[in-house]
Amino acid sequence: MSRINTNVSSLIARHQLARSQADLGVHLERLSTGLAINRGADDPAGLIVSERLRAEISNVDAAIGNAERASNVIATAEAALQEVNSLLLDMKGLILQAANTGGFSKEETEANQLQIDSAIESITRIANTTSFAGLKLLNGSLDYRTSGISTSAFSNVKIYNAQFGTRTSIPVNLEVLNSAEKASLFISAGGTLFTGVATTITVQGNKGVEDITINSQTSVSDLVNAINQTSDATGIIAELYNSANAASGIVLKSDAYGSDAFVKVDYAQDSNFHTYEAKDASGAAEVEKNNDAGVDVMAVVNGILALGDGLDVTLRSSTLNLRMTLTEDLANLTNVTKSFTITGGGALYQIGSSVNSQQQVSLGIGSVAASRLGDGVVGYLSSLRTGGANALATENFTEGSNILDAAIDQITTTRGRLGAFERNTLQTAIRSQGIAMENLSSAQSQIRDADFADETAKLSRAQILVSAGTSVLAMANSSAQQVLQLLQ
Repeated sequence: MSRINTNVSSLIARHQLARSQADLGVHLERLSTGLAINRGADDPAGLIVSERLRAEISNVDAAIGNAERASNVIATAEAALQEVNSLLLDMKGLILQAANTGGFSKEETEANQLQIDSAIESITRIANTTSFAGLKLLNGSLDYRTSGISTSAFSNVKIYNAQFGTRTSIPVNLEVLNSAEKASLFISAGGTLFTGVATTITVQGNKGVEDITINSQTSVSDLVNAINQTSDATGIIAELYNSANAASGIVLKSDAYGSDAFVKVDYAQDSNFHTYEAKDASGAAEVEKNNDAGVDVMAVVNGILALGDGLDVTLRSSTLNLRMTLTEDLANLTNVTKSFTITGGGALYQIGSSVNSQQQVSLGIGSVAASRLGDGVVGYLSSLRTGGANALATENFTEGSNILDAAIDQITTTRGRLGAFERNTLQTAIRSQGIAMENLSSAQSQIRDADFADETAKLSRAQILVSAGTSVLAMANSSAQQVLQLLQ
């Protein structure tokens, strides 16, 4: 049947040609943009997943940048601390030289004091000026802030890490379970202690050992004095069990608390075969009668059993890392609770792709100014200045050396903490986030990026279909003209 008002063949050909042209346009767009998804209509589900992956990739990229920047901050601080450490080592050498009073003149000692003064000024200057993009690193602005610390309970508190999360402050509650003890031995002053025959007593502590010779001419007080004269070399202090009665015996104690401190006394048998034994400080016999060790304090911090080391208490948990030095009064008590509060501060680093406490780390960096190096027990570095309590002119060389040892330990410990943080936290975060970036990018590319081999093949097909559709449409449009032959 022939009709001229409605050319169905033309309509079909035109419809198919429009589809082929639309398909051709899609493949041309994908090849020109390199993307398989250019709008939501291309792949609605794929678009949703792709956009989520793009957001994660952006977050991971920012996290890598944060960790790299934090690593640069830590490296800057550590480099400055290295210079402080070098100055402290130089000062230690100057004090050791000044202690050689028999070989150093007064003028040389004064010259050493000038160098010490200059080094102290340099250390404080480094503390106040070390910065990264305007952020002060070593002046104490990155340290944690606390309140309620009792000086009668704590002689030193160092907070290394505190995760606040959604909290504005962190309470710290310490309960002493077992008191700290010094190593202690008892020597009877009666009986066979002084026999008239020269006898050697060997006193040994954690610092060293000394031999002391006694005979019938040696009084108990003389023995106490002889032991105390070498206390700085042995770490042992002697005193009468009863200060009003020399016959009460002698107590030997370590000058430090804790399991690392010990007292050991050995006696040589005299010609009368007398053997001298030491007992504990109460006079009771022990299994090792000539040897006693101290006891570390045992304490619980925020419900967690902390590590005790002498008078020091160390807590390392996922949310709190600190070290406290207890006073002797507190460390010798039991079932006593002391509290203080961490109110803020610290340097917070966002090293993860989400803003939450699990992907943030906080680090405290205290001031390294001369007035902060050392501690309340041995003293502070600033006391070594001219006119200070431990200046070279005072000849308090032992005290000065102990202060420098404490300061050097403080700096090296800080450098070690920063190094461990950079290596084990920041560099690990950078590597793990880098792997995540690779995997997320691969997944996002698989969904969103165009496959050029596939698209060029489909483009060729679409081009052929468009060309064929155009020819067919022309034929369909001309087919109606055949009706004119019926009118002739």
